[in-house]
Amino acid sequence: MFARGFLARLAGFIILAAGAGAAFASGTVAHLSGSLSVQRADGTSSILARNSPVNAGDVLTTEADSYAQINFTDGSSMTLRPNSTVRVEAYNFNREQPQNDNSFLRLVKGGMRTVTGLIGRRGNQDAYKIGTNQATIGIRGSSGDTLDCSEGCPGVTPTSGKLPQGVYHATHTGAYIVQNDAGSVLVNPGQTAYVKDSSTPPSILGKDPGMGLSELPFSLGVPPGGPGECVVR
Repeated sequence: MFARGFLARLAGFIILAAGAGAAFASGTVAHLSGSLSVQRADGTSSILARNSPVNAGDVLTTEADSYAQINFTDGSSMTLRPNSTVRVEAYNFNREQPQNDNSFLRLVKGGMRTVTGLIGRRGNQDAYKIGTNQATIGIRGSSGDTLDCSEGCPGVTPTSGKLPQGVYHATHTGAYIVQNDAGSVLVNPGQTAYVKDSSTPPSILGKDPGMGLSELPFSLGVPPGGPGECVVR
């Protein structure tokens, strides 16, 4: 009897602990099409499913033909495109402490679409940033797409494999600031910025270089006139 009671209490503790971990997560996997893996800060790796927690320090990777949307606790979202890797470098959100807001997503390779939430809109405007291999992108209450093709990015979008190497960013709403040691540029709605390398200042392109952003299986708040979403089957 004692053993059964002890095991029952132990099982209950494990369930509560797991639930607490999910409750305090930075975000969750809201939508998933294909395969998404994570390497945690403690070095463990696993395959994620819908409703899986995402935390600061996680490295998220999608496989070919895979898309994953992560919803964060401040109301922001990001959609990872195929063959992409993002590290959640930092995330801190407490409704009662806006002065401590912090979100830093590092796009290691591939592409993602971002829509901001409360972080960066209240208090410190520099609290929400995206890091890439060639530049840092500051966000001002907005939505946009970022591709890091520093070493090429075939399969990220239907046409991304044809892009010259570098970092690309397209703003859909609001504004983004793309900057590196060589300079900075404000990217307004409908504009696309390009960074060839870390020693070349960011520039605004005269037209879409062929990023191929229209294919996404889930919509992320892009208004009429922005890139549409096509369901991937």
